[in-house]
Amino acid sequence: MSACENDGPSQELVADVFARGCTSRATLEDIGSKWAQLALLALGEGGYRFNALRRRVEGVSEKMLSQTLQTLERDGLVTRDVVTAIPPRVEYALTPLGEEVARRLRELADLLERSVPLVTAAREAYDSRADAKAGAGSPR
Repeated sequence: MSACENDGPSQELVADVFARGCTSRATLEDIGSKWAQLALLALGEGGYRFNALRRRVEGVSEKMLSQTLQTLERDGLVTRDVVTAIPPRVEYALTPLGEEVARRLRELADLLERSVPLVTAAREAYDSRADAKAGAGSPR
């Protein structure tokens, strides 16, 4: 089923990311993981072999990257191409849907990168308020 059943009397199929059993919600959860987002962003730069992708996405373990790529492939966002050469190799690339998702993630990442000074200032202000609040409640 590519959509979700509506609980209404018509039982129409509708896509609703807020519905618990909806495929769109499950896919949003899949691409919402840190490693999936970074893999999609990297693959948005072009195809990668597994180890090159692992180097590009700093900090991801081999196991986690493998699981992430399998999930993204299952969701139709990534293709896995086994190249019969000596030695054989596996290359990953984005599908058209994956390209669109990666483009939108890139826009979000660009916004966040441009906003680092704002985020830093907000964090410092928050931490100062939290420290002041903690200090006000401590016995003298």
